[in-house]
Amino acid sequence: MFEKTNRYRQYSEHLVKKFGQKVYKLPVNLPGSCPNRDGTVGRGGCIFCDEEGAGFECLPNTLSVKQQIQKNREFFVKRFNAKKFIVYFQAFTNTYMPLEQFKENIRAALNEEDVIGISISTRPDCINDVYLDFLKDIQNQRGLDINIELGLQTVNYHTLTKVNRGHTLAEFIDAVQRIKQRNFEICVHIILNLPWDNLLDVIENAKILSAMDIHYVKLHSLYVVKGTVLADMYERDEFSIISLEEYITRVVTFLEYLNPDTVVQRLVGKGPQDNQLFSNWSTSWWKIKQSIEKALEEKDTWQGKKCNYLNGKALNF
Repeated sequence: MFEKTNRYRQYSEHLVKKFGQKVYKLPVNLPGSCPNRDGTVGRGGCIFCDEEGAGFECLPNTLSVKQQIQKNREFFVKRFNAKKFIVYFQAFTNTYMPLEQFKENIRAALNEEDVIGISISTRPDCINDVYLDFLKDIQNQRGLDINIELGLQTVNYHTLTKVNRGHTLAEFIDAVQRIKQRNFEICVHIILNLPWDNLLDVIENAKILSAMDIHYVKLHSLYVVKGTVLADMYERDEFSIISLEEYITRVVTFLEYLNPDTVVQRLVGKGPQDNQLFSNWSTSWWKIKQSIEKALEEKDTWQGKKCNYLNGKALNF
């Protein structure tokens, strides 16, 4: 069913199979905001989000799109002899801007050699038909692989409210339907150890993504950055973070209920190295990944083992 580990569908192997060779992502960090910060849908942003968003590992956002792509491309070519690239608009909400600015950013990525795809990170409530239609025109003209990354974090709408996410599950469902109408692939981000979620929520995360036929998933562990609302709550002992052992259990359970065709881009996230109160149980992400893979082997389980709830389960006599 799966290559190498035979336990879950890995992103790196998927890319090689899809494109015939290794493909590398070129991250782009754009200055921007979020409708959950500027008052459009809320203020202050998610309680776990700091001022850098997801761009803490990126080049400075003072550089142009072209400059960032070229600098990152030079690094990957030199270090890995890379030949094919996906431009990844990573930090903040990359569709939350005027349409003409969005078009300019995308076109800047098209002019670079060896770019075979574009990945755009955004929020479910920032998916709009006009922006999607522009991307579809670009895809038709250039034959590029385009995928949209949606930060959902959890399907539990009570928890979404608790973390001040600014949207519910409904906006996510709407976004997925609109993206699928254009046949773009979708990647969904999930935080598996939000303090207000339990193992049932973990299972429901997997089941909802499977029922909606999501192509990719990125799993994250919660990190606590100083200066955030979450950090204040953490220092006041208003919640506790589950143990590493429990996180591993949650990932294994999530994978068991996940559609075996869904590609897993990440099992655990990497938090910022500085200015943090908690990140990955003071353990490297690589060791956590290895522990998860070891747990899958020890339990003799795999992705999709319990994915038996679709297509009229009650009729499976």
